[in-house]
Amino acid sequence: MSLWEDLDKLKKCHWVELSHPLTNESPYWGGMPDGVVELCNTVFDYEEEILSCRIQTYKFPGQFGTHVDFPSHFSPGKAGAEAYGTDYMAFPLVVIDLTGKIAAEGPDTAVTVADIEAWEAEHGRIPEGAFVALRTDWSKRWPDNDALNNFDEEGGEHAPGWSLPALQFLYNERGIKANGHETFDTDASYLAVEADDLACERWVLDNGHIQVEVMDNLDKVPATGAIVFASWPRIEGATGLPARVVAVFE
Repeated sequence: MSLWEDLDKLKKCHWVELSHPLTNESPYWGGMPDGVVELCNTVFDYEEEILSCRIQTYKFPGQFGTHVDFPSHFSPGKAGAEAYGTDYMAFPLVVIDLTGKIAAEGPDTAVTVADIEAWEAEHGRIPEGAFVALRTDWSKRWPDNDALNNFDEEGGEHAPGWSLPALQFLYNERGIKANGHETFDTDASYLAVEADDLACERWVLDNGHIQVEVMDNLDKVPATGAIVFASWPRIEGATGLPARVVAVFE
Protein backbone atom coordinates (compact mmCIF):
# COMPACT_ATOMS: atom_id res chain seq x y z
CA MET A 1 0.00 0.00 0.00
CA SER A 2 2.86 2.43 0.74
CA LEU A 3 3.96 2.48 -2.90
CA TRP A 4 0.41 3.21 -4.00
CA GLU A 5 0.39 6.15 -1.63
CA ASP A 6 3.70 7.30 -3.11
CA LEU A 7 2.16 7.06 -6.58
CA ASP A 8 -0.76 9.23 -5.51
CA LYS A 9 1.77 11.78 -4.28
CA LEU A 10 3.74 11.62 -7.54
CA LYS A 11 0.59 12.16 -9.59
CA LYS A 12 0.08 15.46 -7.78
CA CYS A 13 3.58 16.63 -8.74
CA HIS A 14 4.71 18.45 -11.87
CA TRP A 15 5.39 16.15 -14.84
CA VAL A 16 7.51 17.51 -17.69
CA GLU A 17 8.14 15.83 -21.02
CA LEU A 18 11.87 15.77 -21.82
CA SER A 19 11.62 14.06 -25.22
CA HIS A 20 10.71 15.51 -28.62
CA PRO A 21 7.71 14.37 -30.69
CA LEU A 22 8.69 12.50 -33.84
CA THR A 23 7.31 12.69 -37.37
CA ASN A 24 8.57 11.71 -40.81
CA GLU A 25 10.02 15.22 -41.07
CA SER A 26 11.99 15.13 -37.80
CA PRO A 27 15.74 15.80 -38.20
CA TYR A 28 18.43 13.20 -37.79
CA TRP A 29 22.18 12.91 -38.31
CA GLY A 30 23.08 13.89 -41.86
CA GLY A 31 25.52 11.00 -42.29
CA MET A 32 22.66 8.52 -42.57
CA PRO A 33 21.27 7.66 -46.03
CA ASP A 34 17.95 8.96 -47.27
CA GLY A 35 14.90 6.85 -46.53
CA VAL A 36 15.91 5.64 -43.07
CA VAL A 37 12.76 7.12 -41.49
CA GLU A 38 9.26 5.90 -42.31
CA LEU A 39 6.78 6.29 -39.47
CA CYS A 40 3.16 5.14 -39.27
CA ASN A 41 3.17 3.11 -42.50
CA THR A 42 -0.20 1.36 -42.55
CA VAL A 43 0.08 -2.33 -43.51
CA PHE A 44 -3.31 -3.55 -42.25
CA ASP A 45 -6.38 -1.33 -42.12
CA TYR A 46 -9.90 -1.02 -40.72
CA GLU A 47 -11.50 -2.32 -43.94
CA GLU A 48 -9.84 -5.75 -43.74
CA GLU A 49 -12.37 -8.59 -43.64
CA ILE A 50 -10.44 -10.71 -41.15
CA LEU A 51 -10.47 -7.99 -38.47
CA SER A 52 -11.27 -4.28 -38.48
CA CYS A 53 -8.15 -2.69 -37.01
CA ARG A 54 -5.15 -0.66 -38.13
CA ILE A 55 -1.57 -1.93 -37.87
CA GLN A 56 1.41 0.21 -38.78
CA THR A 57 5.13 -0.31 -39.19
CA TYR A 58 7.84 2.07 -38.01
CA LYS A 59 11.26 2.46 -39.56
CA PHE A 60 13.86 4.68 -37.91
CA PRO A 61 17.53 4.75 -36.90
CA GLY A 62 18.33 3.95 -33.28
CA GLN A 63 19.78 7.44 -32.97
CA PHE A 64 16.56 9.30 -33.87
CA GLY A 65 15.06 12.17 -31.93
CA THR A 66 15.48 11.97 -28.18
CA HIS A 67 17.39 8.71 -27.85
CA VAL A 68 19.58 6.62 -25.59
CA ASP A 69 23.03 5.51 -26.73
CA PHE A 70 24.58 2.22 -25.60
CA PRO A 71 28.33 1.43 -25.61
CA SER A 72 28.13 -0.70 -28.78
CA HIS A 73 27.16 2.48 -30.67
CA PHE A 74 30.84 3.41 -30.92
CA SER A 75 32.80 0.24 -30.19
CA PRO A 76 32.35 -3.32 -31.49
CA GLY A 77 32.06 -5.90 -28.75
CA LYS A 78 30.75 -3.43 -26.19
CA ALA A 79 27.38 -3.83 -24.46
CA GLY A 80 24.14 -3.11 -26.28
CA ALA A 81 20.61 -2.43 -25.10
CA GLU A 82 20.21 -5.88 -23.54
CA ALA A 83 22.75 -4.99 -20.82
CA TYR A 84 20.72 -2.05 -19.45
CA GLY A 85 17.59 -2.93 -17.53
CA THR A 86 15.18 -1.33 -15.13
CA ASP A 87 17.92 0.04 -12.86
CA TYR A 88 18.68 2.49 -15.67
CA MET A 89 15.13 3.84 -15.92
CA ALA A 90 14.81 6.09 -12.84
CA PHE A 91 17.38 8.49 -11.41
CA PRO A 92 17.77 11.63 -9.32
CA LEU A 93 17.95 14.43 -11.90
CA VAL A 94 20.58 17.15 -11.84
CA VAL A 95 20.42 19.95 -14.43
CA ILE A 96 23.51 22.05 -15.08
CA ASP A 97 22.57 25.30 -16.83
CA LEU A 98 25.10 26.45 -19.44
CA THR A 99 22.88 29.10 -21.03
CA GLY A 100 24.53 32.05 -19.27
CA LYS A 101 27.96 30.95 -20.46
CA ILE A 102 26.65 30.49 -24.01
CA ALA A 103 25.18 34.00 -23.94
CA ALA A 104 28.51 35.42 -22.81
CA GLU A 105 30.92 33.35 -24.91
CA GLY A 106 28.87 32.18 -27.88
CA PRO A 107 28.01 28.62 -28.92
CA ASP A 108 31.62 27.42 -29.07
CA THR A 109 31.80 26.65 -25.38
CA ALA A 110 31.68 23.64 -23.08
CA VAL A 111 30.87 22.84 -19.48
CA THR A 112 34.03 22.54 -17.36
CA VAL A 113 34.91 21.09 -13.98
CA ALA A 114 34.93 24.65 -12.64
CA ASP A 115 31.34 25.08 -13.88
CA ILE A 116 30.32 21.91 -12.05
CA GLU A 117 32.05 23.01 -8.86
CA ALA A 118 30.27 26.36 -9.08
CA TRP A 119 26.97 24.49 -9.48
CA GLU A 120 27.74 22.43 -6.36
CA ALA A 121 28.63 25.54 -4.38
CA GLU A 122 25.09 26.77 -5.02
CA HIS A 123 23.08 23.53 -4.98
CA GLY A 124 25.12 20.99 -3.04
CA ARG A 125 27.14 17.95 -4.01
CA ILE A 126 25.85 15.98 -7.00
CA PRO A 127 24.49 12.71 -5.60
CA GLU A 128 25.92 9.35 -6.55
CA GLY A 129 23.75 7.57 -9.09
CA ALA A 130 22.38 10.79 -10.58
CA PHE A 131 21.43 11.50 -14.16
CA VAL A 132 23.18 14.78 -15.03
CA ALA A 133 21.64 16.75 -17.89
CA LEU A 134 23.28 19.72 -19.57
CA ARG A 135 20.88 22.55 -20.30
CA THR A 136 21.82 24.69 -23.31
CA ASP A 137 18.30 25.60 -24.55
CA TRP A 138 19.35 24.03 -27.86
CA SER A 139 16.04 22.14 -27.79
CA LYS A 140 14.30 25.40 -28.70
CA ARG A 141 15.84 25.01 -32.17
CA TRP A 142 13.96 21.76 -32.80
CA PRO A 143 12.97 20.70 -35.47
CA ASP A 144 15.17 23.02 -37.59
CA ASN A 145 18.10 20.81 -38.55
CA ASP A 146 20.30 23.69 -39.70
CA ALA A 147 19.67 25.59 -36.48
CA LEU A 148 20.42 22.53 -34.37
CA ASN A 149 23.75 22.04 -36.15
CA ASN A 150 24.32 25.81 -36.29
CA PHE A 151 26.30 25.60 -39.53
CA ASP A 152 28.68 28.36 -40.56
CA GLU A 153 29.28 29.39 -44.18
CA GLU A 154 31.83 26.60 -44.62
CA GLY A 155 29.48 23.96 -43.22
CA GLY A 156 31.16 23.74 -39.83
CA GLU A 157 29.01 23.04 -36.80
CA HIS A 158 28.88 25.31 -33.76
CA ALA A 159 27.03 23.77 -30.83
CA PRO A 160 27.86 23.82 -27.12
CA GLY A 161 28.37 20.64 -25.16
CA TRP A 162 30.43 18.69 -22.68
CA SER A 163 34.17 18.72 -22.15
CA LEU A 164 36.00 15.48 -21.43
CA PRO A 165 37.36 16.59 -18.02
CA ALA A 166 33.82 17.50 -16.93
CA LEU A 167 32.43 14.09 -17.84
CA GLN A 168 35.37 12.29 -16.25
CA PHE A 169 34.85 14.29 -13.07
CA LEU A 170 31.14 13.46 -12.94
CA TYR A 171 31.58 9.73 -13.52
CA ASN A 172 34.83 9.16 -11.63
CA GLU A 173 34.54 11.63 -8.75
CA ARG A 174 30.78 11.88 -8.28
CA GLY A 175 29.72 8.41 -9.41
CA ILE A 176 26.87 9.53 -11.65
CA LYS A 177 24.87 6.88 -13.52
CA ALA A 178 24.17 8.60 -16.85
CA ASN A 179 24.36 11.94 -18.65
CA GLY A 180 22.17 13.77 -21.12
CA HIS A 181 22.03 16.89 -23.30
CA GLU A 182 19.86 18.77 -25.79
CA THR A 183 22.30 18.76 -28.70
CA PHE A 184 22.90 16.10 -31.36
CA ASP A 185 26.39 15.43 -30.00
CA THR A 186 27.92 14.98 -26.56
CA ASP A 187 31.02 16.99 -27.46
CA ALA A 188 31.04 20.73 -27.92
CA SER A 189 31.58 21.22 -31.66
CA TYR A 190 34.86 23.08 -31.33
CA LEU A 191 36.29 20.32 -29.12
CA ALA A 192 35.25 17.68 -31.64
CA VAL A 193 37.13 19.61 -34.31
CA GLU A 194 40.22 19.84 -32.10
CA ALA A 195 40.12 16.10 -31.34
CA ASP A 196 39.03 15.11 -34.86
CA ASP A 197 36.64 12.76 -33.08
CA LEU A 198 33.67 12.74 -30.71
CA ALA A 199 36.08 12.03 -27.88
CA CYS A 200 33.63 12.81 -25.07
CA GLU A 201 30.94 10.49 -26.40
CA ARG A 202 33.52 7.81 -27.12
CA TRP A 203 34.82 8.00 -23.54
CA VAL A 204 31.31 7.78 -22.03
CA LEU A 205 30.36 4.74 -24.09
CA ASP A 206 33.72 2.97 -23.96
CA ASN A 207 33.51 3.08 -20.17
CA GLY A 208 30.16 1.28 -20.09
CA HIS A 209 27.95 4.30 -19.47
CA ILE A 210 24.81 5.37 -21.32
CA GLN A 211 23.59 8.79 -22.33
CA VAL A 212 20.44 10.45 -23.64
CA GLU A 213 20.78 12.88 -26.53
CA VAL A 214 18.47 15.52 -28.03
CA MET A 215 16.54 16.14 -24.81
CA ASP A 216 13.77 18.74 -24.53
CA ASN A 217 12.37 21.17 -21.95
CA LEU A 218 15.31 21.21 -19.53
CA ASP A 219 14.45 24.86 -18.90
CA LYS A 220 11.20 23.68 -17.28
CA VAL A 221 12.73 21.55 -14.52
CA PRO A 222 14.68 22.59 -11.41
CA ALA A 223 18.44 22.26 -11.04
CA THR A 224 17.98 19.65 -8.34
CA GLY A 225 15.26 17.68 -6.59
CA ALA A 226 13.51 16.12 -9.58
CA ILE A 227 13.31 12.46 -10.59
CA VAL A 228 13.85 11.48 -14.22
CA PHE A 229 12.24 8.41 -15.76
CA ALA A 230 13.60 7.02 -19.03
CA SER A 231 12.31 4.12 -21.12
CA TRP A 232 12.95 2.62 -24.54
CA PRO A 233 11.87 -0.45 -26.55
CA ARG A 234 13.35 -3.74 -25.36
CA ILE A 235 15.30 -4.64 -28.49
CA GLU A 236 18.33 -6.83 -27.89
CA GLY A 237 21.48 -5.91 -29.76
CA ALA A 238 20.41 -2.29 -30.29
CA THR A 239 23.18 0.31 -30.29
CA GLY A 240 20.69 3.08 -29.60
CA LEU A 241 16.93 3.58 -29.37
CA PRO A 242 14.43 6.45 -29.31
CA ALA A 243 13.58 7.15 -25.67
CA ARG A 244 10.67 8.57 -23.71
CA VAL A 245 12.05 10.72 -20.90
CA VAL A 246 9.99 12.47 -18.20
CA ALA A 247 10.91 14.58 -15.17
CA VAL A 248 8.80 14.71 -12.01
CA PHE A 249 9.16 17.28 -9.23
CA GLU A 250 7.13 18.88 -6.47
